[in-house]
Amino acid sequence: IQAPRPTRRVYPWYTCFYSRRFPSNMASFRAQYLIFSLVLLSISLYSTTISAQDEGLNEDVIIDEDIGDSRDASRTDDEVVAREEEAIKLDGLNVAQMKMIREESEHHVFQAEVNKMMTLIINSLYKNKEIFLRELISNASDALDKIRFLALTDTNSLSATEEMSIKIKADKENNMLHITDTGIGMTKEELINNLGTIAKSGTGDFLEKIREGAASDSDLIGQFGVGFYSTFLVADRVVVTSKHNDEVQYIWESDANEFFISDDPRGNSLLRGTTVSLHMKEESKSYLEDKTLTDLVKKYSQFINFNIYLWTSKTEMVEEEPEEETTGEDAIVDEDEEAMVEEESEEEAGPKMVERTVWDWVLMNENKPLWTRSPKEITDEEYNDFYKSFAKETDDPMGKIHFTAEGEVTFKALLYIPKTAPTGALSNTPEMNNIKLHVKRVFITDDFEELMPVYLNFIKGVVDSDDLPLNVSRETLQQHKLLKVIRKKLIRKVLDMIKKIEPEEYLHFWKEYGVLMKFGVIEDSPNKSRLAKLLRFFSSNSAEDLTSLVEYVERMKESQKHIYFMAGPNREEVEASPFVETLLSKGFEILYLVDPVDEYLMQSLPEFEGKNFLNVAKGKLKMGEESDKKKERREAREKDFEDLTEWLKNTALIEQISSAVVTERLTTTPCALVAGLSAWSGNMERLNMANAYRNPDDPTYQYYMTQKKTLEINPRHPLIKELNRRIKSDPEDSTTLDMALVMFETATLRSGFVLQDTVGFANRIEKMLRLGVNVDLSEPIEEEEDLDEIITSEETEEEYIDDDEIIDDFDMQDLEEAEETILRDEL
Repeated sequence: IQAPRPTRRVYPWYTCFYSRRFPSNMASFRAQYLIFSLVLLSISLYSTTISAQDEGLNEDVIIDEDIGDSRDASRTDDEVVAREEEAIKLDGLNVAQMKMIREESEHHVFQAEVNKMMTLIINSLYKNKEIFLRELISNASDALDKIRFLALTDTNSLSATEEMSIKIKADKENNMLHITDTGIGMTKEELINNLGTIAKSGTGDFLEKIREGAASDSDLIGQFGVGFYSTFLVADRVVVTSKHNDEVQYIWESDANEFFISDDPRGNSLLRGTTVSLHMKEESKSYLEDKTLTDLVKKYSQFINFNIYLWTSKTEMVEEEPEEETTGEDAIVDEDEEAMVEEESEEEAGPKMVERTVWDWVLMNENKPLWTRSPKEITDEEYNDFYKSFAKETDDPMGKIHFTAEGEVTFKALLYIPKTAPTGALSNTPEMNNIKLHVKRVFITDDFEELMPVYLNFIKGVVDSDDLPLNVSRETLQQHKLLKVIRKKLIRKVLDMIKKIEPEEYLHFWKEYGVLMKFGVIEDSPNKSRLAKLLRFFSSNSAEDLTSLVEYVERMKESQKHIYFMAGPNREEVEASPFVETLLSKGFEILYLVDPVDEYLMQSLPEFEGKNFLNVAKGKLKMGEESDKKKERREAREKDFEDLTEWLKNTALIEQISSAVVTERLTTTPCALVAGLSAWSGNMERLNMANAYRNPDDPTYQYYMTQKKTLEINPRHPLIKELNRRIKSDPEDSTTLDMALVMFETATLRSGFVLQDTVGFANRIEKMLRLGVNVDLSEPIEEEEDLDEIITSEETEEEYIDDDEIIDDFDMQDLEEAEETILRDEL
């Protein structure tokens, strides 16, 4: 334990002016004194400048009333707008004249023809007619939320009825649809103002009153005041019956041109709430079907807080009611007949069952919004059940993530990874409707191209927010910077979910979605490093198991600077490639890229954790530092085979290769064809030729296809040694030339490139086979005598029997025998 250091009293620098004691730290004192001197000098210079300005300028100085308004720190949006308005200029008018025009000109308000405006709202604002039901249910939910809010402070608000529900009833006979809620209801004034004024939101007014009382209620949905008018998409006439606690029951009726309002002669039939009755158009009768209504409720409003009931019918088996007993003379029966009846009744198995149609209210939104609850309160079984019901799947999900994002935008999300990839996930136009966007639990859209990238199109789930930017129809999202924020958070959360999958389960995930993860590396540059850790490849380290890039880097040799990879159509061909011979013999691990997208992937992923990727089929291969002995040996071999490399480049293969070099890349293969670092490898060339949309006349395609490659020869191979000996003895020999061409063509095939002159290659192989078995090259093919007999048309008519004649000669019951006769005669 160290003893405490003695405290040292430090005196301020200014004490030297009134005290005899000086600071003990003279360096600190000098620095402080210098600062004080500079401050005094600045004050002196500022005073001198002000004096000079006062002497040289006789203009009055005008000080703003609030000097803080002009400071950048306190500048408000209103001030910025005012300055921009003053800055507007027209030719010949200055700012002062523009200001005068604004102040002295006549002011008018834009006018609108109500009927035309209503027509525009009804026919142009919404894309789908079916959203009318979503809007009415949302309005009903708001009404229920309002009465629930008022009941917190006024218990008498629910005295009329404590039921909190929404009921939908279709009346096919009268061609009407009724939506009833037990919400707050509307007064006569509210019916006139809210329904009779376009873009007048009763919910908006209610929220304003709440804000004035320093409270908030984010469950309220309405905001624009035009949703009610979507009813005229499907109805000719709309009747609204409403009962508020403070007033009598009223009826509001409109045909979209005008509206009427009156007391309800039926009295207080609703107790409290509102009923919207739609007189459906002829083309909208399909919305009266139970199945259609059920589908719409489940699509748009299944997560509303309040119960939604549909008046629907079902068929059930019930006991047949017994007939009434007869009296009088009919009751007198013979004793024998009575005994017979008793025996028959005892033999019956039970009461007779008959079908009967039963009408009842059926709950439509049994699934509650699971994402609104805390993840700690939800079990795995609840998560799985919700997924199966929501996504219409039978298997449990592979993974899930439930989170709440806060910051610039607040939203809740519940996302799942399906057990199997959806159909069409790898197509050119995959379905992007697996994520449902909700605003305050009301479905808005599943068009998520802006919020979820294509490579994550398989993710299913729900995103719910209270402050997403919607258009007026609430059908689509507006373009907004918040969308990028949401997209960024969703992607990162999904990648975290994938990263946490157990290793055994991840193999199944990679089998289903591995190709999509590779496309993600190509398309999503900001998340490239995160996606790279999720990649899996075959490698020379294991015959069956996949490896990650992290595991590969951990196994790298100390002297290894690159991550080696080889691309091809399948593992067998890649393992037998001449390009991997030396690397495998020296113990280097090689990644085997066998998916068509892999080589495109490597173009977008040049390095991983500081290690660059290297395609062993392209460019010059270097394996560590070259010692002096290796260098001497390489230079000696290059000199020994200099004549051969020059002959191959300038004579034998002048049209096919760019150069010929001695290499240490090969072990058992005589030669190989190597592309440049910026050229296509054999695998890439094959993929581009197989592309159905390629344009053979495209300049880029022609450039890569016509690039010459480098022929690398193995100086230790006997065929190369023999070819070198023949060149030195007789470079003009035709057999030597054919031998060089055949070796080049076999190298082309082994290296994965497409052979251009297949006929010439076949002829040269045949020639070498003749020489190999001592068959003279000029020996012709033996001609064969034609032994086929020529059959005349007359012989044919006599020999063959017409099918129709045979069928006419036999009865239909002998048709099978006739067919056998025809077949036998033809044979």
